[in-house]
Amino acid sequence: MIAVLNLVVDDIEAQLATDPAAPVDVASLAARSGTTEHHLRRMFASLAGMPLSEYVRRRRMSLAAADLVSGGDDLLTIAVRHGYGSAEAFGRAFRAVHGVGPGDVRRTGGPLRTQPRIRFHLTVEGSVPMDTRIVHLPAVRLVGHAARVPLVHAGVNQHIADHVASIPVEDVVALKRLNDTEPSGVLSVSDDLDPDRTEASELTFLHGVATTLDPPEGLDVIEAGAGDWAVFRTEGPHPQALQEVWAATATTWFPSQPWRLRPGPEIVAMLAYDATAGSATCELWLPVEPA
Repeated sequence: MIAVLNLVVDDIEAQLATDPAAPVDVASLAARSGTTEHHLRRMFASLAGMPLSEYVRRRRMSLAAADLVSGGDDLLTIAVRHGYGSAEAFGRAFRAVHGVGPGDVRRTGGPLRTQPRIRFHLTVEGSVPMDTRIVHLPAVRLVGHAARVPLVHAGVNQHIADHVASIPVEDVVALKRLNDTEPSGVLSVSDDLDPDRTEASELTFLHGVATTLDPPEGLDVIEAGAGDWAVFRTEGPHPQALQEVWAATATTWFPSQPWRLRPGPEIVAMLAYDATAGSATCELWLPVEPA
């Protein structure tokens, strides 16, 4: 996967050098590299610390800044060259990246927030084993109570906490009676995630269970198709331990395994929780397919 990401960066750089105004077709880049857009975006965002779309935006504005500093062309010509239909739209995008307008840079030469070209390297430590199993599941229904919430990468997601707290205890007890398949127990399901996993982007969160039964009316349903799942067991402070393993799947596990993410919900099964210690034992279920 590391080699694939570097090939994708090479393709992006080549396009920005020859046709900076053209949109980057991530699906085509993924197909040429032998992977999927879904997996590519997730791995890039996890390893680079920014969405792929944000990297392209920063690189485009870095090249535009070089054009401004070198002089010659007027602002509109530079704007059009880099894919903007007006100097005003270009100015807004430029200021969002560099913190100053293009006119200021032309007059003073800076300051600039240049995005260097990314290169990916894999450091294999292997000092912390990941407790993982691969499970094949038939199609199941994830049923419960859903809400749209913002994505939070670290710490407690208060929107999710408030949603879960609003569900009556008797409703959760009724949900548990529907659970007749893995993943077992009450689940936290994340679906319809932003492909780039952008912080604060919206997702569908469902507090519910997995079942093969027809759910009662009034419950929300997420269909999970038949397929393979990578299941990661986590133990420790909650939610920190879970979030660390979630991130490590991209930085450690996927780059060294013959599996890649496939579209589908991502599931957390709470196996045990110690409220006094603030720790939990969980299983993280990620939909995968052979790479």
